Amino acid sequence: MTFSFFATPDFDFITQFAQYLQVPAHNDQLFLPAHLGQGYVRKLLFGADFKLIIHRYDLREDLLIKRQAFEGGNDQITIFFYNNEQPLDIAYANHPQVRFSQRDDSAVQLTSNDLSSTIRFPAHHAVHYLVVAIKAPRLKALLAGSESHAVLATLTEAGSSFLFFDSLAAEAKLLLKHITEANQHDSLNHFYTQVKVQELLYLVFRQLVLRESAPHQPINSADAERLLRVHNRLLTDLSTPPVLRELAQQAAMSETKLKQLFKQTFGSSVYTYYQQARMREAAFLLKQGQHSVAEVGYELGFSNLSHFSRLFEKHYGLNPKRYAQS
Repeated sequence: MTFSFFATPDFDFITQFAQYLQVPAHNDQLFLPAHLGQGYVRKLLFGADFKLIIHRYDLREDLLIKRQAFEGGNDQITIFFYNNEQPLDIAYANHPQVRFSQRDDSAVQLTSNDLSSTIRFPAHHAVHYLVVAIKAPRLKALLAGSESHAVLATLTEAGSSFLFFDSLAAEAKLLLKHITEANQHDSLNHFYTQVKVQELLYLVFRQLVLRESAPHQPINSADAERLLRVHNRLLTDLSTPPVLRELAQQAAMSETKLKQLFKQTFGSSVYTYYQQARMREAAFLLKQGQHSVAEVGYELGFSNLSHFSRLFEKHYGLNPKRYAQS
């Protein structure tokens, strides 16, 4: 099942998706027909320039949502919040989707409307994700009084082309849960949800301003696709440190451009990101309780277990043995 649309300023997801599924939409909400699965999609408007779409469903077949770029100078910012137990497949070109993560069960993606993307949500799996669409002037007004930062300037500047990925902290995951499970029949539900969405945005921006405030490099759909393939390669083999020259050749970019765009998009250098992913995988394996510390260290390419233990403790505050027992 593939739903494709152009991200124009006046596009209404609920209306178009309801037409695609051939189901009615009432009060900005549609329920999936039984032959397709179960669940709903709901829209809340906080003004003409600020809206939220809540997706909660379990489908009988895979769903591909293809968002095609709008080239008309739209100043809308789209922020996707994923909170799923399985990795998502994302693509920015007409190629097979790239597995976004292996152990992370959540992510946030901020993108300008001039980037195309395809996201595959697997069948027989509880899909929970939110989409916040906000115009740059409205966001700029919300951020009024905040200290200047390159990321915030990029987001609020008309005509910027950008893509940012980040993880969701526990605080943000809890907020997502509160938003999606709020009582719709509460007379103050709309007000409550708007407050929580703004709180969610605050948590996202709080993480983004921790990044280096460097000049922004414009990005297009082809660059985004190449970055995801580099990202995928990093996570495919965590036992082998990345070689920047090889990654740049794979991405058909110069090493300088790859370093700049990767750090800008994912918030850290290629090697730092690799090490963080390595430690997350180590933590996952240790918590399973089926591998010894030595087995985990060797599996992740560490020949020196003392070095592995020191690095792990630096990330998690406990050495691997104590972490496994905690």
